[in-house]
Amino acid sequence: MVTGHAGAGWPVYYFAMLDHALLAAALSVDARVLDALTVTARRPQPLVTQVEALSVLDADAIAGVAATHANELLARVPGAWISRGSGQEQLVAIRSPVLTGAGACGAFLMLDDGVPIRPAGWCNVNQLFELNTEQAGAVEVLRGPGAAVHGSNALHGVINVRPRAPGDSPAQAWTLELGPNRYHRSQGTITGGLTSSPWRIDAYGVSSGSFRDQEGFDQQKLRLQWQQPDGFGAPRLQLALSNLNQETAGFVTGRNAFRDARRRSNENPEAFRDATSVQAQGHWQWALGTRHSLSWVPYARYQRMDFLQHFSPGKPRELSDTQSAGSQLLWRRQGGLDVQAGVDLEWTRGDLLERQDSSVIGSAALQAIRPLGRHYDYRVDSFNSALFAQVQAHVGRLELNLGARLERLRYRYDNRASDGNLREDGTACGFGGCLFNRPGDRRDVFNDASAQLGLRLPLSTTTALVARYARAFRMPQTSELYRLQRGQDVADLEAETLRGPELGLRHATGNVQMDIDAYSYHKHHVIGRDADGFNFSDGTTRHRGIDAQGRWRFRPGWWVQGNAAYARHQYAFDRDIAGGERIRAGNAVDSAPRWLAAARLGHEQPMFGRFELEWVHVGAYWLDAANSERYRGHDLWHLRWQRPLSASWHGALRLMNLTDRRYAERADLAFGSFRYFPGAGRSLFLEIAYRRD
Repeated sequence: MVTGHAGAGWPVYYFAMLDHALLAAALSVDARVLDALTVTARRPQPLVTQVEALSVLDADAIAGVAATHANELLARVPGAWISRGSGQEQLVAIRSPVLTGAGACGAFLMLDDGVPIRPAGWCNVNQLFELNTEQAGAVEVLRGPGAAVHGSNALHGVINVRPRAPGDSPAQAWTLELGPNRYHRSQGTITGGLTSSPWRIDAYGVSSGSFRDQEGFDQQKLRLQWQQPDGFGAPRLQLALSNLNQETAGFVTGRNAFRDARRRSNENPEAFRDATSVQAQGHWQWALGTRHSLSWVPYARYQRMDFLQHFSPGKPRELSDTQSAGSQLLWRRQGGLDVQAGVDLEWTRGDLLERQDSSVIGSAALQAIRPLGRHYDYRVDSFNSALFAQVQAHVGRLELNLGARLERLRYRYDNRASDGNLREDGTACGFGGCLFNRPGDRRDVFNDASAQLGLRLPLSTTTALVARYARAFRMPQTSELYRLQRGQDVADLEAETLRGPELGLRHATGNVQMDIDAYSYHKHHVIGRDADGFNFSDGTTRHRGIDAQGRWRFRPGWWVQGNAAYARHQYAFDRDIAGGERIRAGNAVDSAPRWLAAARLGHEQPMFGRFELEWVHVGAYWLDAANSERYRGHDLWHLRWQRPLSASWHGALRLMNLTDRRYAERADLAFGSFRYFPGAGRSLFLEIAYRRD
């Protein structure tokens, strides 16, 4: 990784980096990823041909789960844990611990039809709720570092939500669902147009209260699509919108508070989150002769979020928004040697304002260092550019995939408040100065490369061995660079990098599908905040594990599915960090269960409909970096049933948390206090739906 200010022209720099990457045997890329998670929306390849560890949840699985939160859907992906917070909030883990902190979300790349939903450097830990997973045609999860097409943020994994195309079924659909705590949800789909220019509208709306006091949310999503298959470049245009208005509930505190009456309390009834996102994108593809093709995806995005930091003393209010536009260009040659190359460009303007309007309750020192008024007020303009190339070749029976990506991210930061750690009126705080430090205007440039090598050896037409070595990165986020605390005027950070090998087995026949993968990663330049409030990037962690998924139809109308993951995530450095915690090499990373598993037994027959019994297991994990306290884990049981009522109507029931288990969606120990997001008790949901294909 190289970071610093611009020197030589970026094309010269890029090609020098490319020479270095190609000479390093460990740095390479699996080209077939473009067929599964791609900027051009090609469909996934059969399981036995995949080198990468990929999980695909198709439209039938998505509709059958009918998830009220992404946590319920992605429990079907091995090694993935979407930790549910309040309402639609979440933290993501894919072959990783649950990561927290201002830029932790940068470890995962979220895509909408192959386009990142957030600009580089402006991730949000709750960004998954902007995606319409509920009406998707497929949700694709790449477990582990991404491919050359993905770039920054594809560190631990990639989630791509692929919408139903205008010509996909159903042509018309409507669903109404009712549940506990004033839960009601409706979804609708309508399509039309001639075959030469079909269009599609998918609409979604949900409103819900909660078993907790003064908690609830309203959410809406809308996607408009239009396609012209016979037009120049076969254009497909789409516009996606999402809106969330949420009354948030924070942690319940106290040892085992999730088990008793405290689980229903809300210590932060004033908390809220309002978020809006808009994304427009177009897809064009041209055939250039018999072997060559060119695809182009331009896009534009807008996000705005307003929420109360109820978890911080003084409870400041944060308002952020980003405007961004970009272009993905991909050229491909098919034949004996499959070559793909492309250019990604993205421009962003982002603003952030944090303001405290209420005095801090606490000691004189705490009140002094957290003054009223603006804490941060800045604008960042950024430009992200990348070149990538991938090659796929066969050497006898062995399939070889090689490639690399070179990326540059430039920030231009403009501080619109006073520099340093003064109050808004320019006066100094007592007790050593105000906590919040605002750097002066500056420019920062980051350069990095990702590269991977993939090998696939077919053992038969149904079985293959695969191997992969990957290196991925994530650039420092704006919140890590420019939201500093006293004593630190410049955050001299480097991009986080992750590298390591994977080894897997793929098997697929008519009744049995299975894949198993083992991995061992080292992550360097881990970004965090130390006990002095300084942002640092010299941490190191290790991530080793094995995950598997499979399906077996053992009798007509009967099937069993399962996924399991065992992993060890460990610190490999020593440091005292914020909150009074102490990291020591060899300790397990907190919020990192060793075991994650789920299994489903299903049966379907015309008379009684379709039943599915699901078991979900979250293993024990440490609550703090010192490994002093532990959450024992939990097991949940869910029962789902659906049945056609006529040719076009069907009904469905879901009984969630069948045994009424008292559990924590997430637990941790911070500032000497046990904190939990309590899970809901037994819940029954009723659905009635109309569908015409």
